[in-house]
Amino acid sequence: MIVFFGPAGAGKSVQGNLLAARNNWRWLGAGQLLRDSKDPELLATMSTGKLVDPNIVNRVMGEALVRANDKVSQVILDGYPRQLAQAQWLIENKDLYNRNVDLVIVLEVPRSELMRRLEIRGRLDDTPDVIDERLRIYRQEMYPVLNYFNENGVKIAHIDGTGTVGQVHDRIMEEIESCQI
Repeated sequence: MIVFFGPAGAGKSVQGNLLAARNNWRWLGAGQLLRDSKDPELLATMSTGKLVDPNIVNRVMGEALVRANDKVSQVILDGYPRQLAQAQWLIENKDLYNRNVDLVIVLEVPRSELMRRLEIRGRLDDTPDVIDERLRIYRQEMYPVLNYFNENGVKIAHIDGTGTVGQVHDRIMEEIESCQI
């Protein structure tokens, strides 16, 4: 598996979908899977910028991983894991879906660029207050997750997420090829 890591607006979904389409892999976006659930309580929590209960996210992601199990050679996770408990669940339960985490790609984008991108994206839950709350939570949660992956031997690549979609994609492909994925 390849895990895309970065704050809202970093380009995880765009790059993950592009990578999946280019290589005939499966993209699994946690946010999209949760939004597709149509659960009113879940949607209300997400609209505040708060994180959804990790056990619910683990269940939704685990079900999606099992469905993708034998259909594709590689799975791209976008927006998951977000918390240490989720990263632990992903590593500890790899036998459930027969996949290892091969690479974590951290898209690095300055806050000013994130705000510009999210303004263009225009989702109802992309208000400045919600965006700032998401960035605060992301900064608080990212280091323990990345440390855990590092301690478990997962390669972590910090990629410059600025520039055109094609430029960022080329940087990602260079890293994936250098890791022989």
